[in-house]
Formats: sequence, structure tokens, C-alpha cells
Amino acid sequence: MGVYEEVLHKIQTDYVTDPNIQNVTTGALHGMLESLDPDSSYLTPADYANYLQHEHEGVAQVGMDVSKRYGYGSVISVIPGSPADKAHIEDGDLIESIGGHSTREMSVAMIRLLLEGKPGTSVTFELVRHLKPEPDEVALTRAAVTPPALFQQQYENSSILYLKPIVLTKSASTRSSRASMKCRRTATAKCCSTCGMWLRATPSRGSAWPMPSCSPEPSRPSRGKRFPPRPSAQNPRSS
Repeated sequence: MGVYEEVLHKIQTDYVTDPNIQNVTTGALHGMLESLDPDSSYLTPADYANYLQHEHEGVAQVGMDVSKRYGYGSVISVIPGSPADKAHIEDGDLIESIGGHSTREMSVAMIRLLLEGKPGTSVTFELVRHLKPEPDEVALTRAAVTPPALFQQQYENSSILYLKPIVLTKSASTRSSRASMKCRRTATAKCCSTCGMWLRATPSRGSAWPMPSCSPEPSRPSRGKRFPPRPSAQNPRSS
């Protein structure tokens, strides 16, 4: 707290204009929470009231999971066949604003909530695509989106089980656990000793699940690591 108080005092005494200390404090809290991980956010009383107002508007989606990157909303997964997929939105695209409001000042929870709504309603946002300096205005119609089936593949004489859930929901977790247990039951001389999961999506709101493991000792997946390499449509063994 000493460093924070020193910086705050410097701002109060040396900044060229009189600062809005409430905004400064709110910004500091935003930065502190978001430095933990992309899914941690600080909600002001006004943000929380806005969140509660939109919380039960509907379950239709545009078909993309988001987090935050560079301070803005970022697309981390697009469900095949969804409105987002049909609009050619890709992993890594940045959502600059939603409905004219910058995502830089939004929590991840609020970004996800604003993208949801009643079936048939639309949402408009500014999207910064890969290698395009200017954002595109994108309007999508929300729809009931069904995630594709869990992708499964075994490698190295069934010694490695590769699972790829496009969206991590409770049902996807259940299917992953069943697949890993089946691998262990049906394994031959080379038992299924490693469980690799391609973890790029974020859990849907309100979901919780146990992480499946195929190894004799349960292992915890590390952020930023994946094993085995991600397969492509043409070559499932290529990275």
C-alpha cells in the first residue's frame, strides 16, 4: 500500500490538472484485478447494477468465447457454424467496443453478457481483425448455438489421448471425463499414460467441472502449455 499511496500523492500534488481521484482509484482497481488473469475484473457499483440488469435477458449467443487482451475484449474461440463464424470472425480478433461503449472499461463478465440476449435480437460491435488497422462494424443476430461434439484422437499406439472441447461447459467436462476413463479401461500394454487437452476456450457462465486426467497421478494443465500439438484438419498430427 505504501507504493500506491506514494503514487496517489504524486498524482494529487504534481499532475497538471486536478485529477478525478475516484476515476484514478477505479482505474487502479481495474488494473490490479486484471493483472491476476484475463478473467478477473473489478465491477463498480454502477457496473454491477448494469450486470444484474442484463443477466436474465436471454441465452442466445453469437457463437464466440471472449477474454481480454491488450486491455480490450478478445476472441479466443469461435463455434463452427455460428453467426460469428459466418461473419468470418477469427481467434485473436479484438472487440474494440460494443454498442458504442469501449470494452477497455468493461469486465470480461460484462462483455460476455452484452453479447448474449434473446434469440433473433442483434448486437453491434467494432471488431479489429488480424492485419487490419481500422476496425470493422459488425452486426450479428443472436441465435441458439450448439457447440460441436468433443473431438477425440489417440496417438502413439493409444498411449496419448487428445481431447479438444470447443467450449468448456459442464456437459463437455462430463464427456471428457468419460473419454479419459474409457481410455484407461481399454488401454493395452501401452496404457493411456498422458492426457492432452486443447484448452483455448473459457467456461460458460456458471459452469464448473473436474479436470479429467489419464495419468496415474492427476496432473494440472499449465497456462500457456499444450500437449500434444494441435492437429489441423488436413493433418491431425501437425502442429
